[in-house]
Amino acid sequence: MRKKIFFNNNIPLPPLELLHFFFFALFTSLYTSLAQQLPREPMEWRRTYGRAPKMILLEANFVQFKEELLPKEGNKALLTFPFLHIYWTDCCDTEMYKSSVKEDMMRWQNSLRTHGSSDWVIIVVETNDTKKKNKTNILPRSSIVDKIRSDFCNKQSDRCVVLSDPLKDSSRSQESWNSLLLKLRTLLLMSFTKNLGRFEDEMRTLREKRTQPGWSFCEYFMVQEELAFVFEMLQQFEDALVQYDELDALFTQYVLNFGAGDTANWLGSFCAPVRNWSGLLLRRPIDMEKRDSIQRGEASLLDLRSYLFSRQCTLLIFLQRPWEVTQRALELLHNCVQELRLLEVQVLEGALDCWVFLSCLEVLHRIEGCCDPAQLAANCSHTVGLWAYATDKLKSLGELCGLVSKNGPNSEDLNRTVDLLAGLGDERPETVNSLQSPYKKLKEALSSVEAFERHYLELSHAAMEMYQAIGRLRSARLVGKSLAEFYMRKGDPERAETFLQEALKSYVSEGWSLPVTHTRRQVAECQKLLSKTEDYLQTSALLAGDVNLTTDERKHFCQEILSFTGKSGDQSHKVTLSMGVFAQLTQLKFHPAAASVHSGAVLQVELTLRCLMPVSVRIQQLVASIHFEVDHGGTHGRSKGAQRRTHPGTVVFRQSNSSAGPPSSAGAGPSLELDEIQDRSPSDNSLNSTGVICKNTHLLMRRHDSNSPPDTPNCISPPTVGIKEGAQMLKVQDVTLEPGNNSITFTAPPGTYTLRQLCATVGEVQFILPHIYPSAQYEVYSQEPQLTVEPLSEPLLAGLPQKVKFTLLTGHYTVKKGDALQLSNTETMPILPSTSCTARISSPTSELVGESTLSIQSSEKVTSISLPPAPPYHTLEFQLEVLCIIPSGADRPANERLTNGEVRHRPRSYSHPDTPMTAIDQRMSIDCPWSIYSTLLALTFYIPFKTKHSLLSAGNRQYIQVCVQNVSDVNFALAEVKLTEKQHASLELQSLNTKTQQLLCCKHSVFCLWEVRWKDDLPSCLQCVFSANFSPLSQDISAYKPFHYQFQLERVTTLYSVKAEIFPPAGEQRCRSGVLCGLEVCITRLTEPAEGEIAEDSKTETDGPKTTKLMYEVADSSSNWAVCGKSSGMVLMPMTANATHKVQIEVMPLFAGHLPFPKIKVLKYLPHTAAVAIQPDPDSCVENDSLSLLDKTLDDQGDTASIRSRGSVHSVGSGDQQQKGVAMPRLEPFSPGQVFNHSHACQVLVLPATDDHIMEVNAT
Repeated sequence: MRKKIFFNNNIPLPPLELLHFFFFALFTSLYTSLAQQLPREPMEWRRTYGRAPKMILLEANFVQFKEELLPKEGNKALLTFPFLHIYWTDCCDTEMYKSSVKEDMMRWQNSLRTHGSSDWVIIVVETNDTKKKNKTNILPRSSIVDKIRSDFCNKQSDRCVVLSDPLKDSSRSQESWNSLLLKLRTLLLMSFTKNLGRFEDEMRTLREKRTQPGWSFCEYFMVQEELAFVFEMLQQFEDALVQYDELDALFTQYVLNFGAGDTANWLGSFCAPVRNWSGLLLRRPIDMEKRDSIQRGEASLLDLRSYLFSRQCTLLIFLQRPWEVTQRALELLHNCVQELRLLEVQVLEGALDCWVFLSCLEVLHRIEGCCDPAQLAANCSHTVGLWAYATDKLKSLGELCGLVSKNGPNSEDLNRTVDLLAGLGDERPETVNSLQSPYKKLKEALSSVEAFERHYLELSHAAMEMYQAIGRLRSARLVGKSLAEFYMRKGDPERAETFLQEALKSYVSEGWSLPVTHTRRQVAECQKLLSKTEDYLQTSALLAGDVNLTTDERKHFCQEILSFTGKSGDQSHKVTLSMGVFAQLTQLKFHPAAASVHSGAVLQVELTLRCLMPVSVRIQQLVASIHFEVDHGGTHGRSKGAQRRTHPGTVVFRQSNSSAGPPSSAGAGPSLELDEIQDRSPSDNSLNSTGVICKNTHLLMRRHDSNSPPDTPNCISPPTVGIKEGAQMLKVQDVTLEPGNNSITFTAPPGTYTLRQLCATVGEVQFILPHIYPSAQYEVYSQEPQLTVEPLSEPLLAGLPQKVKFTLLTGHYTVKKGDALQLSNTETMPILPSTSCTARISSPTSELVGESTLSIQSSEKVTSISLPPAPPYHTLEFQLEVLCIIPSGADRPANERLTNGEVRHRPRSYSHPDTPMTAIDQRMSIDCPWSIYSTLLALTFYIPFKTKHSLLSAGNRQYIQVCVQNVSDVNFALAEVKLTEKQHASLELQSLNTKTQQLLCCKHSVFCLWEVRWKDDLPSCLQCVFSANFSPLSQDISAYKPFHYQFQLERVTTLYSVKAEIFPPAGEQRCRSGVLCGLEVCITRLTEPAEGEIAEDSKTETDGPKTTKLMYEVADSSSNWAVCGKSSGMVLMPMTANATHKVQIEVMPLFAGHLPFPKIKVLKYLPHTAAVAIQPDPDSCVENDSLSLLDKTLDDQGDTASIRSRGSVHSVGSGDQQQKGVAMPRLEPFSPGQVFNHSHACQVLVLPATDDHIMEVNAT
């Protein structure tokens, strides 16, 4: 008996041969368990040629052994191939084995050996029933198995398997079953792999013979499909799909070669005329009718493609890749159309459209059957192509069958429809009961005009909605354009125009020139039928200037416009169209090129218009609208925007294609027009801030509505524009525009204007350019005279003669003979006399007109400069030499007055953030003949030096040091350096400077030193004047200029001397670290008290000597000493010469070596009744840095509680008490030089302490 298990599309699984002898009933009872348990456990399948291993489940058919079922030589069938032969026996009797079983096994083995089959196994079944029946002659089971193995399995002992008690539920039986199943799976997989590899090799050999005569693709197709069936049975759908893809690629390559001239004999059967176009059949797993026709070699091209795709579709759905089905289907349908043309297959007109339409719907229905509606909606991007293709093919069928025309189909159309429907054949059984089958839809659509319109609109709107849902607006509008053509054929232009406008919008924005032209012609036809006059004229103007049309077509549309302009209608209502469709503004020129002339001169504006019309057009009036600029930029009001100028005075305008262009050129919009803005101080005209402003933000920041096209020549329907009310105009009358470039000239009126709009009037039509970009501005001006003063070189150095340039823009004023400038003289900045001062007169174009020598006369307060005669709007330039006096810090002079009566303020120096030099602003007042008001001008000078002074002391000897620092970039020479004291003639300042002349390089300093000597008493205050002559190194000695620096020194007398001495501990000759030492501080009064010095009477003696209180403090900021006990205290010091006070303090050195003495500070201790000393305000022009040669530096005062700046006062009390107004004692530091510290730089030798420590050292 032969049994088969069917799996996957009625494809038989690989059979497993079975030979049962004497116990058929037993095998029947084992069959169910064996068939169920065999595929339960997966097996690893290792394939050849390095392919990745896979886990598969093995299912098998058990077929009764018959010799006629064994494969014959040359048989390539893989599906019916017996992969494994099994001999079943339960023989346990020796006699029976020898008499019959052994002979039967030998015949079985010989049959297998004859047919070349080596995949077999012998299964010996052991049961209790057989043992009971043959107890007398029974042998041990091992004896029978051993005999079988020795007789048949000498070299393959594993080919004999024992199955013990298979029907019992015991552990021994289960173990035996598992061993049998594992052996069967292993042997079956080994046999399958071996035979499959042999089959693949034979298939490759057959494929390599494809260039030989007599090779048949259909025969090879059936062989490779056999391999695909096997993979599909093993549920290896991906491998099965690869086989069909290889067949697809092979056939496609042959078709392409055929088109290139390389023919194959077997292709002749596929070139037969197409008799049936019923479309794809995807509802059957295997279309046996088409498979049989392929096997017989009678299939057409459409049959082969249909069957091949149906198999691919089935496998893709098994792989859960339905969306790939739609992609492959769309490629298949397009490729089939091309392959039929390459093979020159005869197809009835319209038959291919029917096949494509039915195939599209069949694929869509197949996808709908395996996906839910939510998945279909989310993945409509994969199916929308099929919807659109089906819509297009249905439209083609409607046009072919006369279902789109206004009059309906004629007899010829009806006959064609009958022929097409006949080629569809009968409806397939799978779709007979379906109301929405593709067959019924096509038959119904071709049956009547109403049914066709309903189906076509349904498909079109479905495709458009899907395209819009996925964002493919271009494709949606393309379907809409096709729908518009359908409406035009049906005589409905109103609906057609809507879809055409949407399609035109896409073509224009993307720059498709020819589709724009074609669609505009369709739009013009709709607008003419709908009597939309303005829209039709606008579209006609666009088409008249479209170079993609022929000359006759352009003239036709131009004549449509001229015919309308010749009509005498309502004069008050004019049709307004965009200038861009009629003519283009290409260039604008100003004469003169500066676009700025003074009143009385002539300024012409020349426009170049490129007429887009194919014939000459007479314009009644051409108007340019101009806008008055109130706050114009630049000296002459010319725009500083971004103008594209090929040369001065010319503005070139960007042009775009009249038909269509890419967005980068056609839709880029206006360019930026930037201008500079400056915020200046109203007092001194100094720049506070600067910035950039966009002058055409109202155009750049416009909202671009998707429903309103841009205002360019490429627009679909440009918006209505008009000349702004109340605008001023430049006009010319009766101008004829020839095709190409035309030149029109306007004369400009006075004022500062910007060209805004352009309007050309042709009869009842106005062509308007709403905006002129980039903006063009001109100026016919009347300007006031302007006088400016600026330095010739930067920076202006004080103390040296500097040249400044005077520039006079005469404006509308005529400089007459005798006119003069009156400059006020100042002591701080005199104007230097000059023997030759020449003035240059130049025209507005910077051409030299003439030169004249100026006459300069100076008096005590005014300098008069006589000006040469100069015409209006000319420039007069001359140079003067001025000298800014460096302030010396002397007393301020009395207030002076300028020529305009204002009080002259003393120039105040200040620090400039951009340079280390000190700046001085000098102002001058100038009276001009053209104005009753004085002009105030300012110049900034910079002092090249910074001067500092300091008082140095050494005991009773005093020294004054002056530091001159060159902060400019010029090298100077200093000579005759002096220091004098103004109030005390007995005081002598002895110079310690050896050089009479010194070099002062840029960014360097020179230090000068004088010793102060006196006869009687040293004054408490010194008024000093430092003077020197300086000159740049590049000039001779006659150019030396004086430099003075005044300063004041107060409290210069040394009042106290401080001496310190450190004593080692008793019994020691030297100090040691860590051992207490004695510090003795001796404070000595050097002078008698001076007037005004604070003192208080002694508490014990009423009439005794006066005393003062001093505060001392011992501290060490370098951490060399530790002060033990009291580190500070108050001393009551007699105010008499040579009065001395000693203080004993214990200190401990912390380190060994030569250690500097601890810091000793002495401060004034002022009682609460003493007045607070107020520090005088130092001169603001100098820096007063006082340094002591031997005294403490500023860094040494960092850890004290005393004063840190000269003249400041610190209270001993808390800050809260001072704020409450309670008078508290306070400390005041001495001025530099008042206290001399003899021990300031002294050191003492400190020995290290005795080392009693033990150091352990390990030496290895």
